[in-house]
Amino acid sequence: MTGPSAEEFLAFQRQWMRTLVSSGYATAHWDRRWPGGGRPLDEQIIIAEELARADAPRLTLYFISLFHAALTLMEWGTPEQQARHLPAILEGEVWCQGFSEPNAGSDLASLKTRAQRIGDHYIVNGQKIWSTLAQHADYCLLLVRTDSSGPKQAGITYLLMDTRSAGVVRRPIRQMTGDEEFAEVFLEDVKIPVANRLGEENQGWRIAQTTLNSERGLTILELSERLYHARWRLLDAIGQRDGQVADDQRRREAVDVFIRIDVLRALVSEMMAAARAGADIGAMASFVKLHYASVLREFARLGERASAGAHLRDAFTVGGGYETGNWAFDFMNSYQWSIAGGSNEIQRNIVAERVLGMPRDKAPPA
Repeated sequence: MTGPSAEEFLAFQRQWMRTLVSSGYATAHWDRRWPGGGRPLDEQIIIAEELARADAPRLTLYFISLFHAALTLMEWGTPEQQARHLPAILEGEVWCQGFSEPNAGSDLASLKTRAQRIGDHYIVNGQKIWSTLAQHADYCLLLVRTDSSGPKQAGITYLLMDTRSAGVVRRPIRQMTGDEEFAEVFLEDVKIPVANRLGEENQGWRIAQTTLNSERGLTILELSERLYHARWRLLDAIGQRDGQVADDQRRREAVDVFIRIDVLRALVSEMMAAARAGADIGAMASFVKLHYASVLREFARLGERASAGAHLRDAFTVGGGYETGNWAFDFMNSYQWSIAGGSNEIQRNIVAERVLGMPRDKAPPA
């Protein structure tokens, strides 16, 4: 079956963005200067829960714009940068993130994309990869190296790049699902005005932490709620009849998955309570992300096995989450959460060191 075209996907996402912006639900996490912004955390949680309960489409095209770009600009942007981009985001300006590189994923500080300042511009050369929907973006949050003389984190600068600039080439990455959710971005002598720099030169690593932290909490809350409210899809797949599942083994497997979903929601609730109290939820967010990645895969695997490949030819769902009931797609798509939000291996290290108090691995002898 043929899925929606890129044009249909973009049109749908733009219309849904306008709907949520006009209602104030897209920007509840923005500060009070902006329409819909300034809502207390409890209200933000309710909005996320209700969108999940209604099985409303996700704003996948605008996720980077509404969270990463907007919140980073609010904290670090100049008045001119904020005035240029924040209203534009509300009008539909699309952003992508240019952080990861072929040899700098989990070890992001090892990035090699180079920027040389010449007069009032930086000249940028390098490559970025796994940039979500970069092929459709207007602007890019770009990390570049401006100094290689000291510690690797100390020589990174944060730029705002117009993706239509000369020398920018974007190539979608076709996934095994048939979707093109990511792209690689090639940069050859790209001129970026110094006025498009966030913060000071070589301060980019610190600013990047704001970007990476911007999605914690509410994002995983919404995802866990979507998984909880999608249980009926799994019950349908395993053959529920009159409230009962005939196959004992599938019933036991479903109960195990449902218990793990309840545990996930309890962990998220505890994390949000800590966020309300102003606590640092970094290590807790890592633990929750690990559990979500695991239970999502088990949920999709059971649905895929029960449906016996019935959905292999189904198209992906526009604006869908990771539990659409298109089981072949959901199962394949679940694997991206082994990497998304920081690879599982890195998250386990964070939990081990910051929660369990285990020592860091020592460098091997030379």
